[in-house]
Amino acid sequence: MKALLQRVTRSSVSVESEIVGSISNGLVILLGVANGDTLQDAQYLAQKVAGLRIFSDSEGKFNLSCLDIKGDFLVISQFTLLADSRKGRRPSFIDAAPPALAEELLNRFISTLCATGLKVETGRFQTHMLVEIYNDGPVTIMLDSKE
Repeated sequence: MKALLQRVTRSSVSVESEIVGSISNGLVILLGVANGDTLQDAQYLAQKVAGLRIFSDSEGKFNLSCLDIKGDFLVISQFTLLADSRKGRRPSFIDAAPPALAEELLNRFISTLCATGLKVETGRFQTHMLVEIYNDGPVTIMLDSKE
């Protein structure tokens, strides 16, 4: 399971011109679920995301997590994080989990974040979404549950 984190001052996601999720200060999490991922991967990665210290303290050092600053989370399913573009010019998505498994693990990831008590917003699974991101820093970090 892969998560691309972007620290943001605000973000929103729209489906068919309707805003379905929006946050202020916190993290946008683009989440890709791979074949072979498990419920444990989802839970581990969500806990890692919540506790990752990528927010600045009073001295400008990355010492605070989303939990510490009481930030928000916006979770967007994104199977394209599993793209394999080593051959040819069209990426392969063969490593992406089938939709039923991906949705189950996405929901476990989301429920684990919800357990923190912080605000959690989401996009809509298997829909075309427009995501507006105000990357703060910019800070963008890739996490992989297998690494």
